[in-house]
Amino acid sequence: MTSSTWNVYLTPATLAEALDLLAEYGDDARIIAGGTDLLLELARGVRSQRVLIDIARIPDLATVRLDNDGWLHLGPLVTHNQIVTSPLAVHHAFPLARACWEVGAPQIRNRGTVAGNVITASPANDTITPLWALDATMTLVSHRGPRTLTCAQFFQGVRRTALAPDEFLLDIAFPALTAQASGAFLKLGLRRAQAISLVNVAVVLHWDGNQVRQAAIALGAVAPTILRVTEAEQALVGSTLDAAAIQHAASLAAAASRPIDDVRASADYRRVMVEVLTRRALSVLHTRRERDGWPATPVTLGSDAAQNSAAAPTVSAGFTTASPVHFTLNGQPVSVHHATGKTLLDVLRAPAADGGVHLTGAKEGCAEGECGACTVLLNGAAVMSCLVPAPAAAGCTVTTVEGLAGRDGQTEAPHTLHAVQQAFVTAGAVQCGYCTPGLLMSATRLLAENPAPNRSAIEQALVGNLCRCTGYAKIVEAILSVSKQSQPS
Repeated sequence: MTSSTWNVYLTPATLAEALDLLAEYGDDARIIAGGTDLLLELARGVRSQRVLIDIARIPDLATVRLDNDGWLHLGPLVTHNQIVTSPLAVHHAFPLARACWEVGAPQIRNRGTVAGNVITASPANDTITPLWALDATMTLVSHRGPRTLTCAQFFQGVRRTALAPDEFLLDIAFPALTAQASGAFLKLGLRRAQAISLVNVAVVLHWDGNQVRQAAIALGAVAPTILRVTEAEQALVGSTLDAAAIQHAASLAAAASRPIDDVRASADYRRVMVEVLTRRALSVLHTRRERDGWPATPVTLGSDAAQNSAAAPTVSAGFTTASPVHFTLNGQPVSVHHATGKTLLDVLRAPAADGGVHLTGAKEGCAEGECGACTVLLNGAAVMSCLVPAPAAAGCTVTTVEGLAGRDGQTEAPHTLHAVQQAFVTAGAVQCGYCTPGLLMSATRLLAENPAPNRSAIEQALVGNLCRCTGYAKIVEAILSVSKQSQPS
C-alpha cells in the first residue's frame, strides 16, 4: 500500500517546533502519531496532504494523568493499549478502556492513538462514544493560543471537526469516574473482533445509593456524529434501574437514533440493535457486571503500551524523497533511500535497486491492518508494517521473521530456528502459509510477554493474524507446546 501523496516527513522534537511547522505548511500538512487511520486515508484519496508531521518523538505527550481537580488527561500520543493497561484509565474511565480493548488487533492498538481516533471523527470509531458519555473536552493549541471545546463543539459531521489547519490536539480531558459512578461500553460488529461498529453504546451512571442521580447515554454509528440521548438520560434520573425503567430508556434511545442503510446493515436493524445494546448496558450496570470478561492481564504484544518510536532519538529531522532512513534491522544497521511516501512494509520488501532491503518474509495481505501477515516488531512491539510510515522507523530497531533464528535464548547460531518456528514445523501449523510469518512474530512477542499463556491469551494475541482458513487448532497447540517447554518440570 504505497501512497505517493506525501513526500515530506518531518519529526519535530518539541511542541513549539510542531506548531511552527503547522503554521508554515497549513492545509498541506497533517499531524501523524500512530498513522493507522491517516495512512489509509492518504492511500484512498480521502486526504491529500503532502507533508506529514510526526509528533511521536516529542517528550511527555504519551501520559495518562489525574489532576488535583479529579480530571483525567490523555496526551495525544496515548495509544489504545496504553489505556487498556493504565490503572488510572481502567479504574476511572472503564467505558473508554473497554472501547480501546475493542479496537482492531494488538498490533493496531500498539500504534493507534485515542487522539487519532478523535481526529479521524468517524461516527463508528469506538473511543469517541465513551468520550462523549464522559463529557470529554478537547484542548487545541496553535500560535493563536489554546482553546478548549466540548465534544458537541469539536465534532461537526462525518470525518469533520473544528480543528483548524494550524492547530494541534494537545489534551483530551474529562471528569474521572468516582466510586459513586459506573460505566459500560458495548459494541456490535459483523464478527467478534477486528470489526467496525454497526452500533456502539456507552452509558455512564452516577449513583445516589441505589438510585440514578445522573445519566449519560451516547450512541455511535447511528448518526453523522455521536448522539447523546437526553430524553433517555432524563428518564433514568431517580430510578433504581428496574426492568420498566431500563426498557423505557432503551426505547427512547432507539427512537432518537438516525441510522442509515449501507452494505453492512440496514437502518431498521441498527435501530433495533440500539435498543438491545442500551438495554444490555443498563442491565449490566444495574447488576454491577460491567467488568465481566475484562482480562486480568490484557495481551498487548508490546514492549510497553506507549508509542513504539519512543526509544528513537528525540531530535528534529526531516525526510524528503532523497533522504536516507537509518535503522537497525534484525540486529544490523541499514539505510534505505526514497522512503517517503512508502510504508515500512514497502521498504522491507522492495529490492535494493528500488531503495529497499529485499526481505520478503513479511507479506502484504490486506494493506489495511486486518490480516496481520505483515506483522514485525518495532522497538520490540508487534505492529502492522503496512500501516507504519517508513521514516517512522528512523533510529528504531526492527525485527522481521528472518531475524527470529537464533533468538530463542538457547542458541546464537544464525540459522537455528526459533523455538516457535520449530514448533510450527513440528505441528504442521501453517494454514496456507501466507499469514505464517505474521503469526510467528505475534506468537514470539506473546511468549516474551507471557511465557505461559493459556488458550484465551493466545486467542487475544492472534486475533489480528488469522485469515480464518484452516489450521487454527494446530497453531494454538504449537504455541502451547513452546510455553510448556519453557516451564520447569
